[in-house]
Amino acid sequence: MSKPSSLHGLPAPFEHAPLVIRQRRLPWALLTLLAFSYLLVPALGNDYWLNAILIPFLVLSLAGLGLNLLTGYTGQTSVGAAGFMAVGAFASYALLLRVPWLPLPLALLGGGAISALVGLLFGLPSSRIKGFYLMVTTLAAQFFLEWVFTKFPWFYNHASSGTISAPRLELFGQNLGSPVGRYLLTLSCVALLTWVALNLVRSRIGRNWMAIRDMDTAAAVVGIPVVGYKRLAFAVSSFYLGIAGALWVFAYLGTASAGSFDINRSFQILFIIIIGGMGSIAGNFIGAAFISLLPILLSYGGQTLLGGSVDAGQLQNLQKIIFGALIILFLIKEPEGLVRLLANLGERLRRWPLRF
Repeated sequence: MSKPSSLHGLPAPFEHAPLVIRQRRLPWALLTLLAFSYLLVPALGNDYWLNAILIPFLVLSLAGLGLNLLTGYTGQTSVGAAGFMAVGAFASYALLLRVPWLPLPLALLGGGAISALVGLLFGLPSSRIKGFYLMVTTLAAQFFLEWVFTKFPWFYNHASSGTISAPRLELFGQNLGSPVGRYLLTLSCVALLTWVALNLVRSRIGRNWMAIRDMDTAAAVVGIPVVGYKRLAFAVSSFYLGIAGALWVFAYLGTASAGSFDINRSFQILFIIIIGGMGSIAGNFIGAAFISLLPILLSYGGQTLLGGSVDAGQLQNLQKIIFGALIILFLIKEPEGLVRLLANLGERLRRWPLRF
């Protein structure tokens, strides 16, 4: 078969171009990580690692993913993430309490859907305001939602303590109340929603979100319905945050009140995406690992080096100082987050000993 000819040296037309089929490679590293997480971690991990480290790490990663879809991919600043987590937690609790026959997955999805509706409502001002003023609006949402769940006893079933408790966790007749069961429940939710987010940001919706993030005026000029996509980003982000809030109560805390989702939690989630890397799926997990593990390492190092000679309160303040200084150092060294810093490090190692 002869090669397609060209006219006057120009490339051949598209219909005569050779067809090249590229086989998509399997993500062996990701599959290995999933196999390790599902098979080896439950077998080797003890209750402390599962309850105190892995479960909160996974839930915070999911919450960071939800906020990153709004802030990192769409450019909409928000400091009310914990408020939407509270909506998902209290809504899932109410569904399981008042609809006892409802399966656990549907209760989690229902809590996420209700949180998405609330997020869509508070995202309505994004059609007219942005930047600092939108951040103030989400801050108002944070305080308003926290006040609602404290003021009205119906949300916590008129409990004298003002808290909600995790219901009996069952799925297909299997009890998930053990540390391994709660870990596998959290891991499955995070893995599924991460897969959905990966496909979402690669789709037309994700491309439109990033176009709005880069310059919303230019996106509107080329025909992207900016207002609709901004509101969609608020809804999707709140859906993720709502499921993360339900898992935070059901799989990690066991009992929680509106104070469990205060402004400090919102700032913690915001720090996760800033440190990990905005506009990056992997950055949420890196940032959550940094936020979750560094205080534990600092506490262990302080007790080992100082040998208990420093008061516990002073040691905690010292940890906060070191933690804040490291955050500032990372942001100065690489404003795009740890995911970019690790990528640059990997590229240097790949090219070593040549210059990068």
